[in-house]
Formats: sequence, structure tokens, C-alpha cells
Amino acid sequence: MRTSRRCLAAVQTAAMMSVLALSACDSQKATSSADTRTTKTPTTPAAAKTTHLSADDFATQRFDRSTVIDNEWLPMRPGTRLVYEGAATEGSDRIARKIIFIVTDLTKVISGVRAVVVWERDFNDGELIESELAFFTQDNDGNVWHLGQYPEEYEDGKLDAAPAWIHGLAGARAGITMKKEPKLGAPDYAQGYAPPPINWVDRARVYKQGERTCVRAGCYENVLVTEEFETGKPNASQLKYYAPGVGTVRVGWLGSAEDEKEVLELVEAVQLSPAEVAQVRKNALALEKNAYRVSKDVYARTAPSE
Repeated sequence: MRTSRRCLAAVQTAAMMSVLALSACDSQKATSSADTRTTKTPTTPAAAKTTHLSADDFATQRFDRSTVIDNEWLPMRPGTRLVYEGAATEGSDRIARKIIFIVTDLTKVISGVRAVVVWERDFNDGELIESELAFFTQDNDGNVWHLGQYPEEYEDGKLDAAPAWIHGLAGARAGITMKKEPKLGAPDYAQGYAPPPINWVDRARVYKQGERTCVRAGCYENVLVTEEFETGKPNASQLKYYAPGVGTVRVGWLGSAEDEKEVLELVEAVQLSPAEVAQVRKNALALEKNAYRVSKDVYARTAPSE
């Protein structure tokens, strides 16, 4: 997507099959910015004003089964491909957007913790604008962490930028993508941190719980809605809808200062064949090869994915 904070969650095979079996809702309803129940900005708890980083609790001894990501709200199983479609604003134009999110069978050791490698591609009006490797892991308590990413951003088919950040390098620190037990009213939390020029300062908090939402892939009950925002950008948030046992099923927006007004919905969830997984691995490793050449100060200092 436009910003790398917009990485999307994966879905387990069993949940995926049930998703495909559910009836789809009206497509116009599915592309709205947010359900009508979530149009008011919530009161920010006083504790949410904290600037502490969730990376304070990142320690290698907390990750005994780090590549098993079975968090109820953000499960990731290798070989899962999720496709999201929607739209976003670019300047004065409304453009079609498509996201293809694949959990690879690759892992990568970052600061002593082995992480799952995700490959994501973002398209605007059918044109590839970003290809990214992102790294996730789960701690012993069931929290899912984001350890960094390498995004290649393209302009007219050519590499324009590659703002990589990796935990432990150049001042960057991991953050929590999804807590084991997210609770309404709890303080917001850092989703990672990277100093300028990357300036990754994303944070999140629970916005709604127990919601119902419908997308083209199906209808879901007991949905968790989180609000993601960047420090220093008030009245501009992204809403993510998580179905239990599935992951992200919808993306919306909130706030008068939100520029992109991005909306996305889950339209396809499949488990790739062994041959397809092998091809994904090949493509991800090719992107990593570029990363070692392009990002000499960050990515080149990491161990290869395997």
C-alpha cells in the first residue's frame, strides 16, 4: 500500500475455507470507509498519551516458538494468500487499489529471534507501486510483533525508494502488531519505531469490539476494530477489522485529516499449492537479493532468509 504500516493479516486454512463458504454482502456496502457504528472519534484515554515503545519488552528469551503465529486475531500460516481490493484517494483522483499478501515459507533471524517472512504487493489501477518483505513473530504470551520491513516503491515501473527498517539497526525497534488479548480502553501501543529519515512512528489502539461486518469474502461476527495512527498526525487514522480465527477482513479510515481515505475488503483467501509456494519463495528471495544491494546500511547487515 501507500505506507508500509498497512501490512495486512493472514488467515489459517480452516478459517479460510469457512470464509469462502459464507455469502457475500452488497459490494457497495463493502467499500464504505467504515461501518456507521464507527464514525465518531473515540475519547482517547489519558494513558494513551504515553510515548513509550512496546519494544521495551522485546527480549529473545520471550520467543520460544517464534514462527508459530496462531494469535486469534492475526494468524499467519505459510502458503496463505490473501487478496484485498478497494480504492484510495491520490491527489484529486479516486484510484483502484489491490493488495496481494502472502505468508511465505521463509524465515529470517533478526536480533536473535526467528521471524516469518511475508511478501506483499500493492497495485494502483493495475500498476505495481510497491513490493515488500515484512517480518513477524509471536512471543510466548501470544502477542504478534513486527520486526521490520524492506519495501521497494516504484514510480513508472522504476525503483524510486526503499525505506527499510529492521529492529536493532540504525535506531529502529520492533513493535506489537496485535496483542494476545486486545481490550477497549487500554493504552495505545507502538507498532515499531524507526528514526528519521524513515520516521516510522505508528501506534494502535482498540477502537471497537463485538462488531459485525460484511465483505465480498463473507460476513463476520464478534469483529475487533483497531485504530492505527501516526504520531504527530491528528485526525487521520486507519481502521482495521479483524475476524476471530481469520485476521484482517476490512480496512477503513477515520478523521477529517485522512488524505488517502483507503478502503479495502477481503475478496480472496486461498492456500497455495507446494509448487506455488516454491515460486513465492523464489520471488521473495529475488526481492531480498535486491535488498542486499540497495539497502547497504540496513538490510545488508542482516542474515539471509532461509
